[in-house]
Amino acid sequence: MSTLKLGKLPDRTPIKLTISVSPEVKHDLEEYAAAYEAVYGQRESVSDLIPYMLRVFLDTDRGFARHRTSQNA
Repeated sequence: MSTLKLGKLPDRTPIKLTISVSPEVKHDLEEYAAAYEAVYGQRESVSDLIPYMLRVFLDTDRGFARHRTSQNA
């Protein structure tokens, strides 16, 4: 079989995590959800936004990127 440009998709089974946050963080997350709605005109729950917020954080953390690179070298 020939190879495709698109490789096999990774496991996309959601994994549920439960976390506790401080009241200040909860407030900030609710404010962020309100800002998101104001900007995009679509209401999203905090729990729906958090996975994407974490992905952006991990993708843009330069220290983490350097660490991953050094661990894989």
